[in-house]
Amino acid sequence: MRAKSPVKPALSLHPRNRHLGRYDFDALVAAYPALAQFVAKNPRDELTIDFTNPTAVKALNRALLLQVYGVRNWDIPPGYLCPPIPGRADYIHNLADLLAGSNHGKIPRGKGVRVMDIGMGANCVYPLIGNAEYGWSFVGTDIDPAAIKNAQAILNANRLMAGAIELRRQKDPKAIFSQMIHAEERFDLTLCNPPFHPSQSVASQGTERKWQNLNKQTGSMALNFGGHASELCCQGGEEAFVRRMIAESRAYADRCFWFSSLVSKAASLPSVYRALQHNNVAARVTIDMAQGQKQSRLVAWTFLTPEQQSAWRELRWSSSHSGRA
Repeated sequence: MRAKSPVKPALSLHPRNRHLGRYDFDALVAAYPALAQFVAKNPRDELTIDFTNPTAVKALNRALLLQVYGVRNWDIPPGYLCPPIPGRADYIHNLADLLAGSNHGKIPRGKGVRVMDIGMGANCVYPLIGNAEYGWSFVGTDIDPAAIKNAQAILNANRLMAGAIELRRQKDPKAIFSQMIHAEERFDLTLCNPPFHPSQSVASQGTERKWQNLNKQTGSMALNFGGHASELCCQGGEEAFVRRMIAESRAYADRCFWFSSLVSKAASLPSVYRALQHNNVAARVTIDMAQGQKQSRLVAWTFLTPEQQSAWRELRWSSSHSGRA
């Protein structure tokens, strides 16, 4: 197995990320006036919001998605994960760089580039950003029918994007790619933000620690650090989930160029690397990422030989790489 160096070593937001620097609250409020009630000046006389207030964070997300990406009427049900938009955008931009590295430095763009989001969630954020930034088409999968229903409602309010984003419900909670990749389908990328915690009790303990670090009372913590059980937890946590994903991806070795997943804990990497080696991947890439104090990384792998990669590139990307790398 040949391990490649990370595409981008810097621990900061990607240079193409539209959320570099401080939020432009004047522009955000102009785009989404309902955000104004949550905006105030901090002790440094800078505009901000209370990031421990879930209603404020949701309003910020609505404003960001509308003002930056043109997404209208975004919403999530109570108790579901309200994702940090800059970090989600970073994953997309790093995946674009990954494709460019396999395409003579050119980012393949347009609807011919197909991406599968494993465990899309009710928020549908990765497909929305990926389509807005690069014109890619997406298949979003989830085991939760309520998440699928909410994501479809978002797409119904954004018809132009809806034509490029398809939703599929995974009915087998133990399966990842099985039944989701249809016969003869090809995907240029898969992405995943896997369940982090091994159990709900561990998730609750982690939430309580976050809450105490913010010097807040614990009574409202579930409201502020949101996440449905299927979004936060699986047996064995992220390490077991990613290892299972790697093992299952082998059955689709010639159906996807790059498989990928976020890995939140550095301690999970040795086990993930052993699984990649055991399943004889042709190459792997680890890309470090960070937003504020939170550090993460994405791990990507391919089973395609250099000859297969060249054939894939000519067949699928030869007419779609007009954009700048």
